[in-house]
Amino acid sequence: MQAVKTQSQTKRYAKCIEVSKRVRWDIDRDVIRGRSFDFAKKFLPDALSRMGHLDFLDAGERRLVSQIQGRTYANMFRLVERFIGAKILDQSREHSLGDQTAMEALVRLTDEELKHQELFRRLDAMMANDMPEGYQFVPDPNAVASVVLGKSTWAVLGLICHIEIFVVSHYRQSIDPDRELSALYKDVFLYHAREEAQHAILDELEWARENAKLSPVERDRAVDDLIELVGAVDGLLQIQAQADADYFLRICGRSFSTDEETAIRNAMLGAYRWQYIVSGVQDERFANLLGGLVDGAQAKRIGDALAPILQ
Repeated sequence: MQAVKTQSQTKRYAKCIEVSKRVRWDIDRDVIRGRSFDFAKKFLPDALSRMGHLDFLDAGERRLVSQIQGRTYANMFRLVERFIGAKILDQSREHSLGDQTAMEALVRLTDEELKHQELFRRLDAMMANDMPEGYQFVPDPNAVASVVLGKSTWAVLGLICHIEIFVVSHYRQSIDPDRELSALYKDVFLYHAREEAQHAILDELEWARENAKLSPVERDRAVDDLIELVGAVDGLLQIQAQADADYFLRICGRSFSTDEETAIRNAMLGAYRWQYIVSGVQDERFANLLGGLVDGAQAKRIGDALAPILQ
């Protein structure tokens, strides 16, 4: 039975390699193609920017918010792919004297994550050329990666799986259907999602493999680590939401009442919590994966920890 299971897993790794080769893209040839961002269009769709309820903002102001959030969206993936690449490279070593197909799949994933980091660095520089000065992406990718990678492998793989599942869902459910986005911005996440779709499958395989190694006590501690990681992510989102709200208020060209400023700040944080935490944990695919790895008491602990964020 174990041999059959191993063969099935190897086939899934092999399929990821096959698709990775087929969809592989180049930053300049396929994605940027000599283009610039169209600042007459939105970057993030309304379904992700989530500012539509602020009826005191006009269409141009909502578009500006989507562009600020869109810049942060790209930078946030540049940040997380720093620790994703490092962790998956570590995972590949566990296969180095075993399943060579799995090792190749994970090495390819790491190579693609390095390419994605380069892409998002370049995009931020391009956006900086056409946006007013003063934007700040506050978190330091290396510092964040050091904290994340200090947690248990089970928890880190869970966080990575969560991220790479919601990346694909965001594109398919929100970015792709929106016809009012900057063409270049939309293409960035088309190509990104094509590779991330394979990454999410590999994350599932590695998370399940790690889960099988753990004793109940070890898994219980790993759940605590995952809860701590989600809390740390929320802390970063609070800081970045504050910075982005400040930037918007400085450059939008008019003043707002105290209540309106508060509403903008709250909406920015709510949007970021939705983008980077809530949309992932509520994704059926991720929820089913997590539910299959934890017991009822552990699931309740996770749910209780998420409750303030989900409000």
